[in-house]
Amino acid sequence: MLASLLGLPEGPAAQEFHGSIRVNDLPASVRFYAWLLDTWPKEWTHRYATFIRPDLQLNFVLMVSDGLALHHDTLYHLGIGMADRQAVIDAYHRALAFGASIAKPPRTTWKGTPLHELWLQDPDGTLIEVYARLTRDELAQKPADEQPVFLVPGTEPAPVIG
Repeated sequence: MLASLLGLPEGPAAQEFHGSIRVNDLPASVRFYAWLLDTWPKEWTHRYATFIRPDLQLNFVLMVSDGLALHHDTLYHLGIGMADRQAVIDAYHRALAFGASIAKPPRTTWKGTPLHELWLQDPDGTLIEVYARLTRDELAQKPADEQPVFLVPGTEPAPVIG
């Protein structure tokens, strides 16, 4: 990995991040992403919707699938960063109230990049990671077994018996 980064030339001076995904049910997806991004689409037709968030330097487009197979194996997930642990917990409660599909409840993970995280699914099953980076004090609380710590009581998976 390091060898591929050595001598890396300067990249383009990006002013915005743009992403576009195809969806099966445009109205359901527009509703989900309007909630997730906390904004209405800037423009929409029966074929697409465009969300703009200048504060995030984001231009995100939803397009109808036109009956094409949606290959989620080529897109692992989308993500939004939050301010802190409590913001991830609050996002969980908002997601429940909204009726969003919860793929994984809020937890703190230690392996890889330590994060407070919550995983949602949009109406087409695309994973959305809602995360916050750990503070120095939170990193110091890492358990010896590095197992996830669930942030909302009652959301822990049932123990495996056998």
